[in-house]
Amino acid sequence: MVHLRSVRLGKSGAGFPFTVPAIQSLGELSFDTPVTFFVGENGSGKSTLMEGIALGARLPTVGSGESKADETLAAQRKLAKALKLTWNTRATRGFFLRAEDFFGFTKRLSQMRADMREELARIDTELAGASDYARGLAKMPAAGQLADMQNRYGEDLDANSHGQSFLKLFQSRFVPGGLYLLDEPEAPLSPQSQLGLMAMMSDMVEQNAQFIIATHSPILLAFPGARILSFDAGTVRPADYDSLEHVALTRDFLNAPERFLRHLKNGG
Repeated sequence: MVHLRSVRLGKSGAGFPFTVPAIQSLGELSFDTPVTFFVGENGSGKSTLMEGIALGARLPTVGSGESKADETLAAQRKLAKALKLTWNTRATRGFFLRAEDFFGFTKRLSQMRADMREELARIDTELAGASDYARGLAKMPAAGQLADMQNRYGEDLDANSHGQSFLKLFQSRFVPGGLYLLDEPEAPLSPQSQLGLMAMMSDMVEQNAQFIIATHSPILLAFPGARILSFDAGTVRPADYDSLEHVALTRDFLNAPERFLRHLKNGG
């Protein structure tokens, strides 16, 4: 299902990000499929536009803090105010994730877990002479939060590899009918884990979820039925999978790696 139908740039502002060619020339961008990919070289504007859409849609951010207080998103907040989002159905579930924010998210979870355990220990000390029933009532809020965190994320996301933690986050946070904006989610994922993410996406698409993903990954870009939008050449335009430079270069390398690697010998 497509929740977010289109996004259009209204009155443009001055300075970044309105000076980025792909954003400066943006008219109305339609989302016709449940999965849309943004592709392009770094600096082409794909992540900037995604951040602006996420802020405009008021999606919660998976990171170390709230998006409205994130200094790295100050310019994108200006863009969000200039964007007009049109909905088929207003999504109330979902989230926005930048791969680089994930370490901050796991750190925040670890601190919350430590704070809850400290609160439980404090209650045990202060109410040492009270009945079990009284202590149980006092501990209920903190214990409930701890139990909810464990149900959603396991004992500790930090105990897993970065890629395993990423997949566990998706397993715990993907819900039917959500809107998910993911910026380079392949960063910590092995090829096998990328296939695992695609399987989760397929399950969610069948349950009315929508995904908009900025990526360089030829594996993710092969998702069946997805629409690919290229930000190269200063405009946002549809692109075919086989025409993408990322795909062609990866394919050429895998077919004949020696042709590329021989240039590395003796310093090139």
